Amino acid sequence: MIATLISHPLCHEHKMPAGHPECPQRLDAINNQLMANGIDGLLYYREAIAATDEQLLRVHSAHYLQTISAAIPARDMYFFADDVYLSPATLNAARHAAGAGVMGVDMIMQGKTDAVFCNVRPPGHHAERARAMGFCIINNIAVAAAHALEHYDLTRVAIIDFDVHHGNGTQDIFLNDSRVLFCSSFQYPFYPNTDIDNVPEHIINTPLPATCRSQGFHDALSSQWLPALKQFKPQMIFISAGFDAYIDDDMSSISLVEQDYEWITRELRQLMDSSKAAPESEQCLGIVSSLEGGYDLLGLGRCAVAHIKALAKIQG
Repeated sequence: MIATLISHPLCHEHKMPAGHPECPQRLDAINNQLMANGIDGLLYYREAIAATDEQLLRVHSAHYLQTISAAIPARDMYFFADDVYLSPATLNAARHAAGAGVMGVDMIMQGKTDAVFCNVRPPGHHAERARAMGFCIINNIAVAAAHALEHYDLTRVAIIDFDVHHGNGTQDIFLNDSRVLFCSSFQYPFYPNTDIDNVPEHIINTPLPATCRSQGFHDALSSQWLPALKQFKPQMIFISAGFDAYIDDDMSSISLVEQDYEWITRELRQLMDSSKAAPESEQCLGIVSSLEGGYDLLGLGRCAVAHIKALAKIQG
């Protein structure tokens, strides 16, 4: 089944200050590398829909959404929160970034695809139920996962977050929802300095030292995530795909390479494929991945292509 890439032109229109790492060129870096590697013609492209109020309200409070809407400036930029800026197109961009994941879920449930990458911004995994922070306004992957749970009545979904920063927003939203297995790896101690202790069993936090390299990453995820995923038997897998642990990314000290993102994605894809032999209630129907961090543009493109190739089972 052909893999799908979902994006929207509005995701370029969310503005940040000049020189800010979370820039529109991040989306172009991925698209350019897909073309340079000859992979763009092997994917099904779709333009994202905007997430509805109903979909957003599953993971964010009404007051929070109203506050954001009221704060959108008519022109220029407005500093809203912890490294979060709003510009005139920000809310529309954020709705389409979240809507991309919703569309991905719909396409999987309709049998049109089994692997989706959402090339979108602003990112989402730091956005808590009622708080914007760390470049994030709407929690895109949480909106998509909640859509699978509430609209399609799935009972087990997994969210995998390999961004170099902890997915505090996703943890906040699903802290008391055991239908969601949330696995997050991150440099520690590091932003956003989440309290990662005393969490329920369905939250697996995997702190990594700043000196972490490929082998440490593989060892930690192999021992903590993969056994938990096999036991949990998710009906759908969601990925917060942050590539800021890449060796040339100035955002962190961890030094991963493209092959590390290919490896963990291949492991997740294999888990999904192998589940097809299980009873229907234990099968994983598909994977929806959404862009989070990654700020070295050349490295971002390379890592995202390695990730997408593994998602789509493209060889070479």
